[in-house]
Amino acid sequence: MKKQLLIISSFFLLISCSSVKKTQQAISNGNYDTAIDIAIENLKKNKTKKGNQPYVLMLQEAFNKARLRDLDRINFLKKDNNPQNIEAIYSLYNDLKNRQEILKPLLPLPILDQNKNANFQLTNYDDEIIANKNQLSDYLYAKAEKLFIADNKFDYRTAYDDLEYLEKVNPNFKDVRNLKNIAHQRGVDFVIVSMKNESDKVIPKRLEEDLLNFDTYGLDDLWTIYHGAKNPNIKYDFGLELNLRNIQVSPEQVREKELVKEKQVVDGFKYLLDDKGNQVLDKDGNKIKVDKLVNVRCEIYQFTQFKSSKVTGQVKFVDLNSKQTKQTYPIASEFAFQHMYANYRGDKRALESSFLDLIALRVIPFPTNEQMIYDSGQDLKLRLKSIITRNKLRN
Repeated sequence: MKKQLLIISSFFLLISCSSVKKTQQAISNGNYDTAIDIAIENLKKNKTKKGNQPYVLMLQEAFNKARLRDLDRINFLKKDNNPQNIEAIYSLYNDLKNRQEILKPLLPLPILDQNKNANFQLTNYDDEIIANKNQLSDYLYAKAEKLFIADNKFDYRTAYDDLEYLEKVNPNFKDVRNLKNIAHQRGVDFVIVSMKNESDKVIPKRLEEDLLNFDTYGLDDLWTIYHGAKNPNIKYDFGLELNLRNIQVSPEQVREKELVKEKQVVDGFKYLLDDKGNQVLDKDGNKIKVDKLVNVRCEIYQFTQFKSSKVTGQVKFVDLNSKQTKQTYPIASEFAFQHMYANYRGDKRALESSFLDLIALRVIPFPTNEQMIYDSGQDLKLRLKSIITRNKLRN
């Protein structure tokens, strides 16, 4: 028991030393907030424990160094007098406040051997935060207004991001929500999808409708919307053309295969005889029965119905503003219909279970060419989605 306690104590001491070392390294590397997090996590368990005193001292050091670093950075940014620094200043003031809020529940923190509490200089930053929040709001709003003037989709998207951030910083500021909606409307790319059948086969109407029903693709995102049917009120930015070049449907085939299966099986019982032909009895005087084994044979005729289809084509992305083809990609899809069944002659006890399943089946009608093309198109739809997902319209 003493040995186990010693091992457990050594284990926890090792963990504690490792944690203290990590905290010291974080301070030495200037990662003050990491050091603060480690120290606070340990002190939450027991802030007056003697073994946790190193964390009190390191927390005091890390907190005060982080505070001075952020205040120095704020002073530098203010002297630089660049409007682009407002967001950084606002963020730094929030860091200063949040760091204090994390610390407050633990205070006071005693330094036992000095008989005093650790020194943490706490300051109310609310006025600075509010002042910088207002400055940041004005700056972001003015920046978005300038981006609107350029009338460029990328600028509208940047404006949208700025306005979205502004809405989080200062909800209900001026007409931000309305401007954000306008920025989104003007920044989104509309893509019209079309399909051309350049093969000599007729495409099922439902396949064409299914391929162009982009509501089922799940591809729309914040800045890209796909339409399978043109809306006369929308100016489309890109065209996505699916050109079907070749559609092949194989003839209906029935392949036959003949197999012979033989097996030794149990067919009832017989009485055990000794070498002299006498019946063998058990200890109770009863005749001993043994399995009667017979050889059985079965001829099986396995049939495979087979029909395949293949659709090949090309996907083309077109910039409708410049009328230039951006990129083309080959696309192909195959589908195979296969059905197996079997007949037999002889003793089916010679057959494995897989063959027993087959002889329970019968011939079924082949799918029509239209159905085969439609089934190929379902896979084609997945491949088209993959091509679109992997390739961005705007670089």
